[in-house]
Amino acid sequence: MDSAPFEVALAQAADTLPVGKKWAYEPKFDGDRTTIQRGQHTVTLRSRAGRVVNGAWPDLVSSAMQLPEGVLLDGEVCIWRDGRLDFGAVRSRAGSTSTRAQRLAAAMPASFAAWDVLAHPDHGPDLRGLPYLERRQILVDLLAPLGPPLQPVPMTMDIAEARVWFEVLPAQGLEGIVAKRKDGPYPRGRTGGWQKVRHAETVDCPVVGYTGHVGRPTHLAVKLPDGRVALSRRLTAVVRAPAAAALRGGGAGRAAHAEGGEAYTECEPGPVVEVLAGTTRHATVTVTRVRG
Repeated sequence: MDSAPFEVALAQAADTLPVGKKWAYEPKFDGDRTTIQRGQHTVTLRSRAGRVVNGAWPDLVSSAMQLPEGVLLDGEVCIWRDGRLDFGAVRSRAGSTSTRAQRLAAAMPASFAAWDVLAHPDHGPDLRGLPYLERRQILVDLLAPLGPPLQPVPMTMDIAEARVWFEVLPAQGLEGIVAKRKDGPYPRGRTGGWQKVRHAETVDCPVVGYTGHVGRPTHLAVKLPDGRVALSRRLTAVVRAPAAAALRGGGAGRAAHAEGGEAYTECEPGPVVEVLAGTTRHATVTVTRVRG
């Protein structure tokens, strides 16, 4: 696979974990979805939206230089603080300048929780068609000798152990469990081959606009899974700062109107935000975080 952006796999939301011999289970880490590609002389980190984010993660760029040329990993950038995952720290680093990122890397070092390997020089330039268990073994064999901060996520094929993880790991900041078919290829987009169960179920929605000033938005206009555009509730301070940082690169567009007739300013392209699933049935939605 070349270094261009591609459609990353997405898990379908589920109410309960699927049970059966065909499933494996991984904890859902709370961080920024990122791919890492090792080129001939370079490393490229990309966000879920396909943006190059090397400047925010110089420590991971340096560590990824240990990877063999041609490797492509999919996973989550995380930051551990005081024994638990700190998503706020991730967003702080993700929205920082390259100069500030260098300072933050020392105070808040990043980890990469890898859950898939999509290319490997010894196994092929595109491994997405291989069964999950084969890709998993390649991933473990690749990263085990390296150690932190590049590590494979834990995995179990025991549903009882997965259920224990679901109950006890939130204390460490994990969001839930992702179930993956053992014989399944790397999904194209969102399919039932990957299913996620979260403690507080959310959906990811693209931002298509905002109200207020781009540097201090008051509400976000998001495109819901059913195609409707709705305004969020008033943004909290925790969400407003990363939203402003993500919006600045998109530029201002023309005036538009949400499903309920509310005016907003279009932005293209916009970031992806996490929205409480229960609120998407109504005209106003609750944004819980900016995904990037």
